[in-house]
Amino acid sequence: MRNNIKFIDEKMKNITQLFHIISYLQYPLILVALWFYIPFIASLSNGNADWTQLNYSLIFFGITVSFATLQDTKKTSLKFEKKIWRNPKRGKVFIIALAFMVFSLLTYGIFGYFLASNKIIQEVSFGIIVLGIGLIGFLKSGIEVFENHREDKNVAANTQS
Repeated sequence: MRNNIKFIDEKMKNITQLFHIISYLQYPLILVALWFYIPFIASLSNGNADWTQLNYSLIFFGITVSFATLQDTKKTSLKFEKKIWRNPKRGKVFIIALAFMVFSLLTYGIFGYFLASNKIIQEVSFGIIVLGIGLIGFLKSGIEVFENHREDKNVAANTQS
């Protein structure tokens, strides 16, 4: 029985590592999102906004965020990231803000997509929905990172053992 559990633990580590490696696809995807966003900004400065470019950019930003959530939540790499997740108050504020943003984007996107008669609003709303869905995964990952790194729970767990 113990050998089976050890085998399963080993396989899960491999799967986690595989997903962590796959998460690096977020970097080329962010470049694709920027590839569409830069022409949108240029079109704004010309006075003739190309909303299709913004829609594509939002879609690829949403996909990028989805790939970013495949990272191992037991690891943090940036100093500012550690400052947020280790502090219980900052972590909670970040999660609440992120949850509000997800809810707002999905609400706006769904209402815009289904209730607007303007095709441009419907098109951009679709991109907003994709971004919101990607941020749902990011919210879940944020909660996991917060639980794994917050100092108040980790200190209590370390003193009990």
